[in-house]
Amino acid sequence: MKDIQTIIFDYDGTLHNSTRIYADAFRTVYKQMVLAGDAPEREFTDEEITKWLGYSACDMWQAFMPELSIRKQVEYSKDIGQIMTWKIKNKQAVLYDGALETLQYLKNKGYHLLYLSNCGHEFMRMHAECFELDQYFEHMYCSGDYENRPKYEIFDVIKEDYPEAYMMVGDRFHDMEVARKHHIYSAGCAYGFGSRQEIEDADIILEDIRDLQKFL
Repeated sequence: MKDIQTIIFDYDGTLHNSTRIYADAFRTVYKQMVLAGDAPEREFTDEEITKWLGYSACDMWQAFMPELSIRKQVEYSKDIGQIMTWKIKNKQAVLYDGALETLQYLKNKGYHLLYLSNCGHEFMRMHAECFELDQYFEHMYCSGDYENRPKYEIFDVIKEDYPEAYMMVGDRFHDMEVARKHHIYSAGCAYGFGSRQEIEDADIILEDIRDLQKFL
């Protein structure tokens, strides 16, 4: 892996411990859905909720509740987003231990660091401000800026601007899909929100984001 020049990071479940702000937002909005007669009453574990992290909003609703109208999917997504926005502004979002340390280490080593997430632009911007991510990432890409296209398609934009060889770091099958379709290195984050099966074909498995420093 000595020839790697550009490292592309997923965000939720890779650098950001999204459970802290997403699980509560999801539960709050689901209660609203129950009161509106749009969903049956039930309880969710954190694991059931966080399995949707890494999905675009559109893909999440199509998998979770496809019978709900598109209009209501959009409305409830906005409600979840507003709660998460409030939590970010109130400093309730947290990164995994060692996340910024690892980014600084890799930046000091001369790697090109990029952010690639299935999120909206405002979510990305707020996190950039909250954690000063611009000082680590040369460019931040999100699906919301590309009509919710999958990550492997957004990679076509990245490779026009940044040098080979590449490594994709992430916790979900969306991230491994980038690596598989474009024949690049991959690091699977076992501590994130995906199943072990989703990352089983990764070139390296990380039990902690700081493990990346051992390989690069």
